Amino acid sequence: MAEDKIKDIESKVKGAATDAKGHVKDAVGGLTGNVGMQAEGKFDQFAGHMQQDFADLYEEGEGVMEKAATFVRDKPLLSLGIVSAVGLILGWLIFPRRKRS
Repeated sequence: MAEDKIKDIESKVKGAATDAKGHVKDAVGGLTGNVGMQAEGKFDQFAGHMQQDFADLYEEGEGVMEKAATFVRDKPLLSLGIVSAVGLILGWLIFPRRKRS
């Protein structure tokens, strides 16, 4: 039980660190005009928020399937975004881009 609490706290801290890193990247990208760095910053912010949200859901003590169903029900657009991002990444890994002649 205590180990689960420690893991929850670690996950929240890691999520907050990722979020902070994203804010820095976003700001630096905005100042330098580097759109790619800004996009990385936005993604890191998103990932940090998700990590914190998942830690919060785990704390609630629901079963794994119940947590997933609750998350999808509460945040359908966010869930769609996560599934879309995972699908894109898997698509890039499984079907690499072909070089055009």
